[in-house]
Parts: sequence; C-alpha cells; structure tokens
Amino acid sequence: MTNPAWAVEVEGLTKRFGDFVAVDRVSFQVGKGEIFGFLGPNGAGKSTTIRILCGLLTPSAGKGRVSGFDVASQPEQIRENIGYMSQRFSLYDDLTVEENINFFSGIYGVPDALRAERKDFVLGISGLGGRRGTMTRLLAGGWKQRLALGCAILHQPPILFLDEPTSGVDPVARRGFWDLIYELAGGGTTVFVSTHYMDEAEYCHRLALMYNGRIIALGDPEELKRAQNLPSMEEVFIAMIESEERAGQ
Repeated sequence: MTNPAWAVEVEGLTKRFGDFVAVDRVSFQVGKGEIFGFLGPNGAGKSTTIRILCGLLTPSAGKGRVSGFDVASQPEQIRENIGYMSQRFSLYDDLTVEENINFFSGIYGVPDALRAERKDFVLGISGLGGRRGTMTRLLAGGWKQRLALGCAILHQPPILFLDEPTSGVDPVARRGFWDLIYELAGGGTTVFVSTHYMDEAEYCHRLALMYNGRIIALGDPEELKRAQNLPSMEEVFIAMIESEERAGQ
C-alpha cells in the first residue's frame, strides 16, 4: 500500500462506535505538498477520519498510512511527524503569545538551538511580533487562529491537519489564514483541511465530499463542477447531498 509519492494513503478505512458507523470504508490518497480539502456537513465523519489519521483514534477496519507510518500500529510516530489544529483553539488563554510559543516548543521537542529562530518565524507569520507580551485571551479570533497555526508548525512537520480551523472567524481573517496555508504548501508542507465553508473548498487543490461516513465525490474543484455542470462548489455540494438523501429514501 505504501507509495512514496503519497503523504497520506487510506484504503477501506472504517470506524464504528457500537452499532454506529462513523466512517464507512473510506479510500483516498493525498500527494506531498497538496492542499487536500475534506468537505461535508456536521456529522459526516470528517473529524473522526482526521482523528484516526492523527493517531488519536484506532480504526475498526481498513488501512491508513500517514508519512509512511501505519495509523493502527504506529500512532506515536505519526503524532511526531504531523501538526494538528482543531476548530477549538489549543492555545492557553492565561498565557501570553510568547509563553504559548515557548510551551508548544517544549511539547513538540523543538531543539534548544532552534527555538529562538522558530519563535521568530511564528511571530512573523502570525503578525504578532509586536504583541508577544499580550495575553492570548485578549486576541481577536483571527489572530488567535494565526497563532494556533504557527504553534502547530513549530517543529516543521511535513503534514499539517486542520480540522475546521476557520469556524467562527470573519471572512477577512479566513482569507488571510488561507494565504498562510498557500505559503506553507508552496514550501512543501502537505495540508489536509476540513471545512464546511464552500468558498474554502475552491481554494483546495483536490477535495473529497463526505456524507454519512462515506466519500461521495473526489477530485479537484473544477472537475467536480464540470461533472455536475454547476458553476460553484456550493451548488455542487447541495446537489450531491440532495441526491444522496433522495437515494436513501
């Protein structure tokens, strides 16, 4: 199953919680340096799939490899080789901007000799160089988001997982966040991002549309729009979900 061209490989991945099937035989690959979008309504199985790929949940069946490591048997190695940011910011509100960066540098094992350089990098990409002493709780949502992203990449992981990272953030801040994602991908980082914002789907190199635990469409945004003869991903999304719901009646 291992192909060095792929950063993420998934085949028949399944996750059950009792009788409930949260992820149902999902298969896909993500190329190195690709921005891969996971699109779907709440409860579609996006976050569960991401947690499996991050080594936080064990699959019930199927196979998955992240950066060459097996999701079932090598979760520790996976966690050492990825960055992860969730919709609930993992920052500590009672620490300053700089203290958060210092804390996560230790958590991610950034070597002492590199910590000053990596801190400057995070302060630079977040635009918070002049606010390093500000308490994090006082930052607006967009600035918190940039800081959380910076902390997630302190250790320069080859793969970055973003689980609905722009939820609740204003459109201007979201666009600025995506500028950072493009910058990271341009430098070779693989970015795996879940979202329910249709405009963000347009920014991805490729994306998967997930519904009821299954992938119902996979391709680049232009391909998916052409296949449905529709002008936007929002209309593609609505049309495909409605089709699935009619089929299930």
